[in-house]
Amino acid sequence: MILKPDSDGVFTVSFLLIPEYAMVALLSAIEPMRVANRMAGRKVFRWQLLSEDGQTVQASNDLALVQTTNISEVETPTNLFVCSSFNPENHLREETISWLKKLYRGGTHIGAMDTGCYLLAAAGILKNCRITLHWEALPAFHEDHPDVEVTNELFEIDRHLITCAGGTSAIDMMLHIIQTELGDKLALDVCEQFIKTGIRQKSDKQRIALAARLNIHHPRLLKVLAMMEQNMDDPLSTSQLAEKSHISVRQLQRLFQSHMGKSPSCYYLEMRLNRAKQLLRESHLSVSEIGIACGFSSAPHFTSSYRNHFHMSPSEDRARSKHH
Repeated sequence: MILKPDSDGVFTVSFLLIPEYAMVALLSAIEPMRVANRMAGRKVFRWQLLSEDGQTVQASNDLALVQTTNISEVETPTNLFVCSSFNPENHLREETISWLKKLYRGGTHIGAMDTGCYLLAAAGILKNCRITLHWEALPAFHEDHPDVEVTNELFEIDRHLITCAGGTSAIDMMLHIIQTELGDKLALDVCEQFIKTGIRQKSDKQRIALAARLNIHHPRLLKVLAMMEQNMDDPLSTSQLAEKSHISVRQLQRLFQSHMGKSPSCYYLEMRLNRAKQLLRESHLSVSEIGIACGFSSAPHFTSSYRNHFHMSPSEDRARSKHH
């Protein structure tokens, strides 16, 4: 059983809203429950919105939903999702972390959407668990929490822990829950109401395929690009990339010039620097730690490479991003 039912058989799902949460993820989780109630002809789900102080919580789109209850005044939730998105580490409150620990010890089924895993990690809930979160936040989270098993799945269900990548993947997570708890027919009826052609499986990938994303269809070039993405912290040399792709270095260089307009080493460097930029803005790692995570052998090498590409140092870029 994924969710825990109340004594009347209805599944109550609570959502803890953290400032800057993504409203699309929240509504993508709530709407399937609303439609399930309608299609079932009875109440099978109920839901409630929680906040840390009982006040409205502003989402990342600057809107706020008014029906929120203070977590200190609510009955112990049976099923809880932490909804967070931008800057989760700026919203870690000791009282909330303690509350989450207490709930988990008490048997509440706990979940997280988008970057809600940051709060669960702070509460020590993710030990020996498999989780997922939004692909954009994944590199920074992995660097901050290297011991947590993180996947690229749309959602993960590991015992009583439920995590979802956010966005519209919350629809697929809820459809899976409906299918598991209430049967295939109701899940398909709900799916059709959303004009979806089918229920995506959790193993469906979050991001658009590399070929479509870059509009490249050369199989060996795609293989090399995938290897580059998978080896940011310990970059492979051009000769290693060529050897693993079973082509010569000269062929690889021609492929990159033809399709990417630059050499393999130049493209690889830009890819790693873009990852570094993302980590500077979304993690609390030091500049030197980010340099190491992106495959630079020394802090001076990282700083000079970053300055040459972005026309400012990593420290300057981090400071600048905090004022925007």
